Amino acid sequence: MSRVILGIESSCDETGVGLVRLHGDGTVELLADEVASSVEQHARFGGVVPEVASRAHLEAMVPTAQRAFATAGLGLSDVDAIAVTAGPGLAGALLVGVSAAKAYAAALDVPLYGVNHLAGHIAVDTLQHGPLPEPCLALLVSGGHTQLLRVDDIAGGITELGSTVDDAAGEAYDKVARVLGLPYPGGPPIDAAARAGNPSAIAFPRGMTGPRDAKYDFSFSGLKTAVARWVENAERRGEEIPVDDVAASFQEAVADVLTAKAVRAAQEEGIGTLVISGGVAANSRLSALARERCAAAGIELRVPRPRLCTDNGAMIAALGAHVVAAGRKPSALDLSANPALPVEIVSIEA
Repeated sequence: MSRVILGIESSCDETGVGLVRLHGDGTVELLADEVASSVEQHARFGGVVPEVASRAHLEAMVPTAQRAFATAGLGLSDVDAIAVTAGPGLAGALLVGVSAAKAYAAALDVPLYGVNHLAGHIAVDTLQHGPLPEPCLALLVSGGHTQLLRVDDIAGGITELGSTVDDAAGEAYDKVARVLGLPYPGGPPIDAAARAGNPSAIAFPRGMTGPRDAKYDFSFSGLKTAVARWVENAERRGEEIPVDDVAASFQEAVADVLTAKAVRAAQEEGIGTLVISGGVAANSRLSALARERCAAAGIELRVPRPRLCTDNGAMIAALGAHVVAAGRKPSALDLSANPALPVEIVSIEA
């Protein structure tokens, strides 16, 4: 017997609605993945404005859901369960998604599952590569999160091994892009510029790699500052800024630290599979260096296609499917959003 799971994501600036089918053998099939982004509304501010994001979710939620159902060729009556991002994320943005999910669940009389956004980024890989080996290691790299996670059970067994102590990698990309005069969000334009640059041109620092630093934690604030100081000094000398070389050198520093720590964690934890997900996982240098280092270490690397790496409803539907399959209890209809929901809480049970 198969079941259809509706997934709703609204933690930041993407309104995502996904539909998956959970088959009797536990496999999950993607039926629809529709996203409405408000990134253009935030670009002139150089970052996400919470109130703007919340209003954009409110306007986009129903049309995005309608597109998802049309794509899947399904109706509301076909839904067997609903999963929604309950956290972490922006409070107002989360509340829009949670409210919509509660309304659908009440109207359709189907169970509601409030799930963790971060766990969704891991679960989405199963839509492309099939079931996750247990255990596996996940490197989650996005605009707001940089974490190394041990995954013993995607439905309820996730342990944080390390996290960023300041700026996440995606935040550093946005701030460096601003310094270089590149558009927001900074990831794609820096990646594009870096392809024409020399990654060895400037020796930018590798944060949190000293013998006294926490071995699995990350820090990118110092790197961001080092780039800004380098550019300021060059401008003071009247030199033209070699944007491509700065971008390539910065990107190399980020990819070097992320992949070195991830591979070391996999080896020390005795884990043979590394999953990289989150928006920054689409970065070309990160994926290339990860492939190179994982191959050398005998570690299987899994990276979802770029569309699945960014925030979307499919990842929440996929996680919801795994939670349903594991027999977890649904959430109560008085479910509330938790902007600081820890990754260890995969789903919020009643």
